[in-house]
Order: sequence, then C-alpha cells, then structure tokens
Amino acid sequence: MAKYRFIFLFSVLLMFVAALTYAAKDEATIEGVWNFDNGDAADTSGKGLDGNIVGDPEVVDGIVGKALLFDGEDDGVKLPDSAGINTIAQPNFYTDRTVAAYFNCTDVDTTEQKQTIFEEGGRTRGLVINVFEGQVYVAGWNRAEYQWAGAWPSAPVESGVWYHVALVIRDATNAVEPGKFEMWLNGEMIASEEGGALYGHGDDIGIAHVNANAVFHDEDGTGSDIHFFGGMIDEVIVYNSAFDESDFAAYAVAVTSVEPQDKFTTTWASIKAQRTRQ
Repeated sequence: MAKYRFIFLFSVLLMFVAALTYAAKDEATIEGVWNFDNGDAADTSGKGLDGNIVGDPEVVDGIVGKALLFDGEDDGVKLPDSAGINTIAQPNFYTDRTVAAYFNCTDVDTTEQKQTIFEEGGRTRGLVINVFEGQVYVAGWNRAEYQWAGAWPSAPVESGVWYHVALVIRDATNAVEPGKFEMWLNGEMIASEEGGALYGHGDDIGIAHVNANAVFHDEDGTGSDIHFFGGMIDEVIVYNSAFDESDFAAYAVAVTSVEPQDKFTTTWASIKAQRTRQ
C-alpha cells in the first residue's frame, strides 16, 4: 500500500513540476524576429518580413548582440504587411499574440511625442508599445466587431536603462473579457486587463515610429511617420502564441544581470543555445 501511495505522490509531483515548467511559446506560431545583429532590419524568423530602414539609425552594441540607435526625429523601420500579423483569412481574428522587445530610451520624460517602440494596425484595430512621460505603455484595441475600446496599462521606466517589455493577448474570443490582455516587464506580469481577439487590420507596421495611425492612452496617434523613438531597440519579436512566465524568464535574464558592462556575452550565448534547442 505504501508503495502505491509513493508512486501516486511521485506522479503528482511530476505533474506539478511539469505545470511549473510548461512554456506556452509555440515556435510554430513565430511571425517575425528583428534582432538587428547584421546592422539591418532583416527578419530572422524565416517568414521573410524584412524591414525597410528609414532615416539613419546607428548600429550599436545592444543588450543581446547588436541594436539600432534611433534619433527620435526621423529614424525608424517599416515592416511589410503579413498574413500572420495584420491580414488573415479564416478565422479572421487572432486569439493569441505576443509582441516583445528590448529597449533603452534616451529620455523617457519627453512630452514632445509618444516614443513608439512597435505598432501595428490603426485607429480601429491595433497594438502599440510606447514610452511617454516616464512610463512604458502597452496597448490593444478592437473597436469594430465586438467593441473593445482598448487597454493601456503602463509601468515607470528610467532613461538610459535596458528593459524587456511585452504585450500578450491570451486565449481571447470576439468578446471583451477579463484577463485577456497582459503587460509584462522584465519577466514579470505588470497588468492583466479586459481584452479580446484582434481582427485582421489594415494600416502599416512600424518599429521606432508610427508607420500609419495608432491609438495611445490619450487618443493622439492619427497620422503617418510620427511619434519617433529616441534610444536603442533590440530584438523585436511577434508570435501568435501567448508567452507565459517561463518563456519571459529567458528574455529577462539579460536585463536583470548585475554586470551590464560586459554586454551579457556569456548570458546571451547560453540563451541563444537554449532557444536553438527548443
């Protein structure tokens, strides 16, 4: 009897450990990765969504290899339309999405513009990550179909500091429901708010600027080639799966390192090796 009890308890323990270590990241859902390691905006995901650099951002040492340093005036990256990011067939909405990036903003307190890290979509449906008045925001909205007015959670950030930020749509439907839209910062979930699925959307996709229309917390985002980012951006990723804590932990290692001056060479080598094995 004791033997069977031990086997049962051991099985329960294994299931518990498996639950803790389960990663929701699905490599089959990768839609784009722009790591800037070659000094360009090539998409290394295999989806071929190479970006077009505008302006003259400087190639610099980033937190995980190379990064682009944007001047906050006219530097940016324009991304092409994608069947997996903004234009889809049936079903015609995205139920899961993760958008994440490393960033280091030169001046987080500027009030001149919303410093856009990433944006897709437009005034009706879309997503955006930006910095404004000492806060980093993530946002999502879908103002047609089922009328999700939007969510704009934020967290305080400092100038000249590296962060890893992400937005997540998790197991959403075409209805506004609690806990479907999340903000993550340095591997920790900052907010979980009402949200829903993201329907296929027009307008364009941009890194370090608003390529064409967005919606910010104060509604200001109509126009093209506006709200430029000043500072460094490194490894922007888009997946159509909802990352969890264990997934974000691998990305947060770099920004939580106590030795930023070594460019995290050793840490990043181990992270890249881990990702290659996945």
